Amino acid sequence: MTQNPVPPAPASAAPPLALTVAGSDSGGGAGIQADLKTMLALGVHGMSVIAAVTAQNSLGVQGYWELPAEAVRAQLDSVLSDIGVHAVKTGMLASTTLVETVAAGLADAGAPVVVDPVGVSKHGDTLLAADAVDAVRTALLPVATVVTPNLWEVEQLTGVKVADESGLREAAEAVKALGPEWVLIKGGHLPGEPADLLFDGEREHRFTASRHDNRHTHGTGCTLASAIASYLALGEDVPGAVGKAKEYVTGAIAAGFPLGSGIGPVDHAWRLRG
Repeated sequence: MTQNPVPPAPASAAPPLALTVAGSDSGGGAGIQADLKTMLALGVHGMSVIAAVTAQNSLGVQGYWELPAEAVRAQLDSVLSDIGVHAVKTGMLASTTLVETVAAGLADAGAPVVVDPVGVSKHGDTLLAADAVDAVRTALLPVATVVTPNLWEVEQLTGVKVADESGLREAAEAVKALGPEWVLIKGGHLPGEPADLLFDGEREHRFTASRHDNRHTHGTGCTLASAIASYLALGEDVPGAVGKAKEYVTGAIAAGFPLGSGIGPVDHAWRLRG
């Protein structure tokens, strides 16, 4: 008896596309690894441009090595020229040359760009050369749809030091003056309940969350920025993307787990374990 051939399965539509441009974390808790885990967890297809490689574990960063600018630009061109993106997230860029290369490559990307201006690791290790800070100010922030500095990065970029929640607006205004469309000042290191301020020059939105008694918070900044980019790729506006990203990150912090002998990571798959 002759059997009819099985028809091929219809091609599935691609999910929304998000690109991370960042450093690799060999411990898997931050950087490219955290970004791709976040994107997968939130239902977008994650792609990557590796700008630097770190030797890193739960105790800190033992070393990092930048990729050549031509290698970073080639990765960017490969993704943007063929696949395209619905949103981009940048993280550790390390040097003036890499900051300027990435900023130039993203200027005409045609997609929202979320900039996490990574200056120091969770363990206090410097991840941005001192002479690259000005390139972040003058080249990268003007192409940003959203920039997500923590309080130390606010001070590094603007000189504004925030002592309590009342200083968040001044910090947001100072960063906004550098050119991004939106600024999200992360106030998690202030005393009391965590509060973040989102500001576009006129409107402000405040986001609060419960503080979890959990020291395993490696990768929170990377995870938040890549979650915002993921929700922008899914079609949310900026306040909506930030609100949903905050909810996701808060759950990931609550589920953070020990790893190695130091600070463990947040749990990017916490929703899958519920």
